[in-house]
Amino acid sequence: MSDTTCHMSISLDGFVAGADQSRDDPLGKRGLEVHGWHLGEERENDADATAVSWLMRPRGAYVMGRNMFGPIRGEWDEEWDGWWGPEPPYHAPVFVLTHYAHEPIEMEGGTSFHFVTGGFDAAYAQAVETAGDDGIDIAGGASTVRQALAAGVIDELTLDVAPVLLGSGESLFDGIESFDFEPVEVLHSPLATHIRYRRAG
Repeated sequence: MSDTTCHMSISLDGFVAGADQSRDDPLGKRGLEVHGWHLGEERENDADATAVSWLMRPRGAYVMGRNMFGPIRGEWDEEWDGWWGPEPPYHAPVFVLTHYAHEPIEMEGGTSFHFVTGGFDAAYAQAVETAGDDGIDIAGGASTVRQALAAGVIDELTLDVAPVLLGSGESLFDGIESFDFEPVEVLHSPLATHIRYRRAG
């Protein structure tokens, strides 16, 4: 099996999304400011372009939380197939953590969403079995990444640190007591500092 990766944009004060996430504001208040390096119109430099290539590299399977998949909470009482339109950017199976069972959703371009009610370990095990040598990515959001860090499964963690203070929101490292990674590459742009970490040892 190849590496398990995770790539997250984060504010200087440790938030990957702002407060009050909603259907109309999926990244929360001011959360989009953290993602300007790849979602904004200002990206014109080699550092951000390289970081985008890291973010978009193909993987064999993905694990994400239900809050990242969509805004519906509780029972699946309406149709929803993600934020990304008919052809999401994953092009591989995506295992979504949820407490409520749901039939798989097949999308264009090879993306399929599979809903796992057995917790992070069960979702990750399915991703490992599916991905083979093509690797796994922990796609987010913050809670799912924290579970992956606690489980010790991430081999490479990339953080795009935006020069923004959000003050509140979804904290990436809340409750994480150790950071067993070392930086192996750092790229700079006016919009973010891109730090690629590998697990130490």
